Formats: sequence, C-alpha cells, structure tokens
Amino acid sequence: MQGILAPLQFAVFAVSLFLVIRFLVTEQGLAIATASIVIKTLFLYAIMITGSLWERDVFGRYLFAPAFFWEDVVSMLVLALHTAYLIALITGIVHVQHQMALALAAYAAYVVNATQFLLKLRAARREQYAAELETSGVPGTAA
Repeated sequence: MQGILAPLQFAVFAVSLFLVIRFLVTEQGLAIATASIVIKTLFLYAIMITGSLWERDVFGRYLFAPAFFWEDVVSMLVLALHTAYLIALITGIVHVQHQMALALAAYAAYVVNATQFLLKLRAARREQYAAELETSGVPGTAA
C-alpha cells in the first residue's frame, strides 16, 4: 500500500505546493490551493495509518520501532503541522496568509521526512545487493 500511496502523496504535494505558492504570489486561487492542502493532508493521514499498521506487522509496534525511530519522530511533526493547518482553516483563528505559511512549514517537514524514508530505502537496497553479491560467490565480494 505504501508503494502506491507514497508516490500519489508526492504528486499531490507537488501540485499543492505550486498552487499555494501561486496563491501567495498572486492572491488568486485560494479555494483550489486550500482544497489541495486538505487533499494532501488526507493522503498523509492514510499513509500514516497504513505505515503504522505495516510497522506493527514487521516490528511489533505501531510507531517508534528502533529501525524507524527518527523517521517516525519527524512523521509526528509532519502530522502535527498538517493537523494545525486544518485547525487553523476550520476555526479561522489565523489570517489566510498565515494558514498558507503553516502549510508551507508542513510541506518543508514533509520533504525532510520523505528524504529520510528515501535514504532508508536506498540503504536497504544497497545492503540487499551487497548480501546477494556475497552469497553469489563473485570473486572479491566476500567480506
């Protein structure tokens, strides 16, 4: 599920980022920018739920398994910022410009978190490749 949701969430993020920046620069398109942030947040909630279920199945914990501790810490920040945006949107307690700034902060945290996961995935693939080379008996690859 993560393999489907993660790229979709990134696509929604990219479109939304464009729409938010366009609104901040031109002050046009508030409704579509707002809708895109809400959709991005819904994708985030979905990926957080499915990710925690996967983490429980693999590591026996919903969150903060040692293998993904720091990724989960930053994920909580990302979730908190997106949720704060929704609260600001629903209550109207801050001006729309500040709501958009909050969305951009949430997006910056999301980029950090996505980078963490991509680096973790890349390292896992390298380890798998090294293990396959070691077991294949290719000269010069055994440790």
